[in-house]
Amino acid sequence: MTYEPPFQLTHTMTKRVAEISELIGAWKAVNHGDLVPELRRGNRIRTIQASLAVEQNTLSLEQVTAVLEGTTVLGLPRETQEVRNAFSAYEKLE
Repeated sequence: MTYEPPFQLTHTMTKRVAEISELIGAWKAVNHGDLVPELRRGNRIRTIQASLAVEQNTLSLEQVTAVLEGTTVLGLPRETQEVRNAFSAYEKLE
């Protein structure tokens, strides 16, 4: 018997979770000014991983972090390139 949740995960729901995560990060940055770069990067990595997971990218949060640090990970080359492309796109946003 498999568990069936009482809802369907949608792109809108994932987007809202990412927005909430970024808002929490911004709030923490105001309250912990010395942690701003680390929080922003951590939130961005979590957002990238969640967004790509919706698009069937199977890399874990740890693998996404490793890719962005330049470490080779076990995964499809397409998936690692998606991570690099997404991070590059986020870096260009204000």
